[in-house]
Amino acid sequence: MTTVLAVIPARGGSKGVPGKNLAAVGGLPLVARAVRACTGSSLVTDVVVSTDDPAIAHAALAAGAALGASGRVHHVERPADIAGDTATSESAVLHAMDAYEAEHGTVDVVLLVQCTSPFLTHEDIDRVASAVAKEGADTAVTVAPFHAFVWRRSPEAGTSAPAEDGGRGVNHDKSHRPRRQDRPEDFLETGAAYAMDAHGFRVHGHRFFGRTALVETDPARVLEIDDPHDLARARALAPLLDPAAVPTHADVDAVVLDFDGTQTDDRVLVDSDGRELVAVHRGDGLGIAALRRAGLKLLILSTERNPVVAARARKLNLPVLHGVDRKDAALKRWCEENAVAPERVLYAGNDVNDLPCFGMVGWPVAVASAHDSVRAAARAVTTSPGGAGAIREIAAWLLGPTLSTPTLSTPTQ
Repeated sequence: MTTVLAVIPARGGSKGVPGKNLAAVGGLPLVARAVRACTGSSLVTDVVVSTDDPAIAHAALAAGAALGASGRVHHVERPADIAGDTATSESAVLHAMDAYEAEHGTVDVVLLVQCTSPFLTHEDIDRVASAVAKEGADTAVTVAPFHAFVWRRSPEAGTSAPAEDGGRGVNHDKSHRPRRQDRPEDFLETGAAYAMDAHGFRVHGHRFFGRTALVETDPARVLEIDDPHDLARARALAPLLDPAAVPTHADVDAVVLDFDGTQTDDRVLVDSDGRELVAVHRGDGLGIAALRRAGLKLLILSTERNPVVAARARKLNLPVLHGVDRKDAALKRWCEENAVAPERVLYAGNDVNDLPCFGMVGWPVAVASAHDSVRAAARAVTTSPGGAGAIREIAAWLLGPTLSTPTLSTPTQ
């Protein structure tokens, strides 16, 4: 069997975007997205995440566990001397190969996969790996068709030179502007994935040697995150480019629900005595009852101190933690006390105080009426707004539209 090792370098330090490799896009940390692409490949046999940051290691291993691929995902501690700004990706790959081979045996093909390309797919990984493992290339790289005219300032002009001292064409003669179809076909290196024959990589010490195969990818997915603007663009594009995926019962052991704006429409009615009333949705109650009978652990978690939260929890026969200042700390304790792995938790919320919990769980879910920043950080978004059946919709994801499981009797509200 051909051993294809995917190495994901993910150091903790980043000047352009602090904590970049843990930044969430589409509800998943960038390192988890890279792990997901690699484990989804039919050719990759093992994945090694090389990092100097324990939080990144934890996120990577948790992603592997959540995907049912924990035995294939490994962590290698990256030494400080190859974890700085000047360290090359090649040095991280060679170190990871040494660590892997010392324990598991020889690698035939090694891949370099970058966290900073959030829209890399497992099909891209398959094709770049296949170019070396099956098709005889020495190295391979993901590229995208590129049709732009490239310019460069003349060295003597400098960056502040007046327009007349401007620049020169790099891939064209500026006096001749042929149509796109009349120009040679160019490709842009995406920076997402590289494959190398492992022995050749050790001999040459860099990612391009021998015959290099160009593996074309979708230009719409080409985005490298180097600064906060890139991250914002990635989060805006995720709902359009990510596959529409919602969790099933097999993905989740527990469901944790925010209250205001998630189980309600976020409005409060106040009477002349100052008493507050909220509106809830009966369909949500039906869905929660079905989730409880299906054996899922459930919790209502809210910062709201109004006793209406506890009253609703009693009505639904659910445990509740409300009036908490730190929802993420309360959620962490609850998971520990109930022996629930955070990566197996679905957390449904609607506003910015839910974001710390989103960063902890495997399935952060936003209701349709959630704040834009919450929708951007969610892994899935309901079509129903808060207080209008969003929880019933989540229950249907997990149990099916009839809210039934093999052991579930006819639900009652």
